[in-house]
Amino acid sequence: MVCQPTASALKGAIQLGIGYAVGNLSSKPDRDVLMQDFSVVESIFLPSDGSNLTPAHHFPDFRLKIYAPLAFRYFRELFGIKPDDYLYSICNEPLIELSNPGASSSWFYLTSDDEFIIKTVQPKEAEFLQKLLPGYYMNLNQNPRTLLPKFYGLYCIQSSGTTIRIVVMNNVLPRAMKMHYKYDLKGSSYKRRASRKERLKYSPTFKDLDFQDMHEGLHFDSDTYNALIKTLQRDCRVLESFKIMDYSLLLGIHVLDKKPLGRGSRCDSRKGQKVLYSTALESIQGTVKDPEPVADDDTFGGIPAKHKDENLLIFLGIIDILQSYRFIKKMEHSWKALVHDGDTVSVHRPSFYADRFLKFMGSTVFKKIHSLRGASSKRKKGSVYAQKSASQEFLSPDKEERKEEKKAQSLDNLDGNFYSSSKQPDLLPKSAVSFESTRKDEEELKNRYFTVCVQLSNLSSDLKST
Repeated sequence: MVCQPTASALKGAIQLGIGYAVGNLSSKPDRDVLMQDFSVVESIFLPSDGSNLTPAHHFPDFRLKIYAPLAFRYFRELFGIKPDDYLYSICNEPLIELSNPGASSSWFYLTSDDEFIIKTVQPKEAEFLQKLLPGYYMNLNQNPRTLLPKFYGLYCIQSSGTTIRIVVMNNVLPRAMKMHYKYDLKGSSYKRRASRKERLKYSPTFKDLDFQDMHEGLHFDSDTYNALIKTLQRDCRVLESFKIMDYSLLLGIHVLDKKPLGRGSRCDSRKGQKVLYSTALESIQGTVKDPEPVADDDTFGGIPAKHKDENLLIFLGIIDILQSYRFIKKMEHSWKALVHDGDTVSVHRPSFYADRFLKFMGSTVFKKIHSLRGASSKRKKGSVYAQKSASQEFLSPDKEERKEEKKAQSLDNLDGNFYSSSKQPDLLPKSAVSFESTRKDEEELKNRYFTVCVQLSNLSSDLKST
């Protein structure tokens, strides 16, 4: 009977395998990335006794597969990651295992210097990522400042009958900065509340309905808000073009007014940043002023924001993008739509998903701090109207700001819809999406049942024809 490798043996094999892959790549000359480079898969066997090509090690024998090595080398170079720094981050110290709040069965490992996340992925996700690489390459060339995941390597480890596929990515939430709140947001309401088990954790990850209960929106100055929304719009257009949906926005909130972390609890290894465009502030479009210094001037690249009278640092990134809208997802949405409002479930066609995601982020989660210059001096001096407006942190913008907003919208070619990712007006219903579930009477359920049956029949016919 073959013994399964232990968790520590797998982590060791991951570090050794990546170390070998990067070291072996250094012997290959630099050149332009060609189309065939995206489909290359290299395979090497690493026995514990070593070989002419591989070092000896104390882990069980394993086989390493390296996907698109030259393409991923280009991605690392684009973000200024030197091979020595990449090796040092991943291989110098043991990986830190993280808990997974999501519905997937993925394992997550963090490098000791906080720079990289190593995530296990399903075979279909690994296959989809490799097919995505040419388009991903084009997008990064055009726009290295993005909130999309930054992929630095894709590998497969086979040992003692166990096969795991891993992807190396950027770390969105720095471990050294305490996150007082964490959210996984989709813009959906169906099952979008953290479970009781999740809430009992030391650092729980909340969801969409929790955010609406706990926060009235995060407020940014005009430039930061516009830069953030513009980045989200551009990223969602990219995901929509690849027919990707069911992604989330991972959001971390650090409250500056709360007791700061002591020097001993901070991670000094991130002071010498190794990766370009890796922080939240660097990832959004436009020029944004640096946040006010906090404690020892180390904000870890958080985006300055406010909530009521609290000063915040925001950390965020789009995650879980390796879900394409294929037949199984269409089936999942159709069955969920039988019992629930189809517009509120998370699984949806990519165009609608992107528009709903952007509308929720741009109107519910993120809000703009409006100028107070238009307010009269009488209203400023303790009037009931002024107090109410201050508590809500909302005043109508003046004419100049309205002109600037209209000009920015026209420059972005948004066709009048500030939150829409698609230029086709028929992708979103005219009425706003409701986040409150409503009871359906029996007649409506019957009609929906027959409609979905027809949809499933059509999907089955499409599947047979393909």
